[in-house]
Amino acid sequence: MTHRRDCDVLVIGEALIDIVQTDTDRIEHVGGSPANVALGLGRRGADVALLTHLGDDSRGEAIIQHLERSGVHVLVESISAGHTATAIATIGADGQAEYEFDLAWAVRRPAGLARRLVHTGSVATFLEPGASSVRDLLRDTSAAEITYDPNIRPALLGSHDEALPVFEETARLATVVKMSDEDAAWLYPGVAPDLVLDAVLGLGPRLGAMTLGSKGAIIVNADHRVWVPAAAVSVVDTIGAGDTFMASLINSLLITGSENLGRETLEYIGRDAVAAAAITVSRKGADLPWAAEL
Repeated sequence: MTHRRDCDVLVIGEALIDIVQTDTDRIEHVGGSPANVALGLGRRGADVALLTHLGDDSRGEAIIQHLERSGVHVLVESISAGHTATAIATIGADGQAEYEFDLAWAVRRPAGLARRLVHTGSVATFLEPGASSVRDLLRDTSAAEITYDPNIRPALLGSHDEALPVFEETARLATVVKMSDEDAAWLYPGVAPDLVLDAVLGLGPRLGAMTLGSKGAIIVNADHRVWVPAAAVSVVDTIGAGDTFMASLINSLLITGSENLGRETLEYIGRDAVAAAAITVSRKGADLPWAAEL
């Protein structure tokens, strides 16, 4: 665990234990969307730190060790919760996961600073008291890029009328917003994915991306709209798929930035992210790929 440490990428958000239940077994994995993104970046060799909210317990220690083995620096401010959060993930016959959460969220200003990019998302941007602190950190950062993945969890968000303004306020602070088609359908019911992405760009981000499950993904900016087909793969479960896409997208942005990207660059970024996610869904849990696998 790290005290003060500047880094290229600072990820802010929840880390928890996924308790994965199937018809035949029950297994605990480290999870939480932002923690998964940090893990994916660490495994690609990025200089990444995670600011999160952990309990001083065996599960919290397991999370720290798991992330540090993949090159993620867990900031010392992270130890503050009464107990480490859990999410019970029940896997259906189609590999899709449904979640039941035991989660609280608070965050303090980190001792370390992000030199290039800040990422946040998921419950951390909706659940108080931490969500307001996250937006304050986004407003104060000097990083050139802010990436955001709402990763909607309806059971934790309250009403749609409460959550939509929070999403839009956070999106206005971001340079890049990634969402799933399920996120889009919950936030903007009845609106086609293309139009949702147009609405997101209208809030101010330079780049928008949407994952479409077996249909691939869409990446858009002011000048281009690129559809990326899905990779053929045998799905074990979908845990961590969107987080893998997000980590890959961030890794690409560390090279390209998000401004004025051409069609070919968007296609390359999208293909890389889809290919990475295909590896994750081919195995159990949020086991994101290492650089050598890509």
